[in-house]
Amino acid sequence: MTNPPLKRVLVEEGADRFPSVSRILKRIEGIPVERVSDRKKEKMSGPLNMDKTSLRLISFPGEFLKPCPGTKGYICCGYQILNVGTNCPFDCSYCILQAYFNQPSLRIFVNLEEKLHQIAEVLDRHPDRIFRIGTGEFTDSLALDPIAGWSHVLIPFISERNNAILELKTKTNQVEGLFSFPQRNRIVISWSLNSPSIASREEHGAPGIRKRLEAAKMCQQEGYNIGFHFDPLVHIPGWEEEYKRTFEMMDKLIDPNGIVWLSMGGLRYMPALKAIVRKRHPKSRILVGEFVPGLDGKMRYFKPIRIQMYGFMAEMLRKWHEDLGLYLCMESHDVWEKSLGWSPKNSEGLSHFLDRRAVKFFG
Repeated sequence: MTNPPLKRVLVEEGADRFPSVSRILKRIEGIPVERVSDRKKEKMSGPLNMDKTSLRLISFPGEFLKPCPGTKGYICCGYQILNVGTNCPFDCSYCILQAYFNQPSLRIFVNLEEKLHQIAEVLDRHPDRIFRIGTGEFTDSLALDPIAGWSHVLIPFISERNNAILELKTKTNQVEGLFSFPQRNRIVISWSLNSPSIASREEHGAPGIRKRLEAAKMCQQEGYNIGFHFDPLVHIPGWEEEYKRTFEMMDKLIDPNGIVWLSMGGLRYMPALKAIVRKRHPKSRILVGEFVPGLDGKMRYFKPIRIQMYGFMAEMLRKWHEDLGLYLCMESHDVWEKSLGWSPKNSEGLSHFLDRRAVKFFG
């Protein structure tokens, strides 16, 4: 079910009392299970060893639903992050989680069901507001779903609420499990896309672009609305022709009328990630280019390069379909204007734009 395959399961002290643990262990029966008494004594392997063959089942003590913090100086979409786990079975060279977390292993928060009432309380306090919620910030939304069963918990929960949209963002093509639910409303299945060469060279363990798009086509045929995220866009020699290859596959496989939104974001990374990439992925090409520190402290392409890439991508996408809900992730007002020809001006404006997209598709 995962790539690479699991070699052991670590059940943290106190986690056994949650019913989801027994269900998870049944799904991966035959893999050795260890009980772990104290997380504080856990051996830190550091970012150079992510230990993606171990699965840790944890009772998460914090808040499950939090707003995306955004960054001063850049326009944020007003997303709500639902923390269901951390780390990812894929091993993308550019992944920020390599520098963001110092804890190894794939982690599933097994008390999600027991925290649903807290999430419901937040939603119910603001009945006139639209909550766009995503689980793909700190893990892949679906890569571990055959084990974790997140969709079994969240899709029925969100589908019955009038002021929430659930986005399941992924690189996987394991989507058959989504088809067992009768609910389709208020759910967006979205894929992270890139050029075929970047996907094959930099997104280790993840299905290729065609397989992702074929999975998206299946979801459309099953009645789901979908989304796409070209993030990170990577500026390598011949990048225009490379991304055209992805557009050609999209044109053959996808109905653009069923796309709720489509975002773009240029490659950006924390300075600490640079040394990690060089050690963990010595053949990576993502560090090749002209980068400068951004307002958020992350390294970004020079602004003219970002504007050029966004403008090219927008032109290609608009030729395919004029109404894709196209937006930029964490960019400034002037970059919006120069690359897309318009700007929401601020985070509130972008949030309103995406809320209108949600209303258009889901009422």
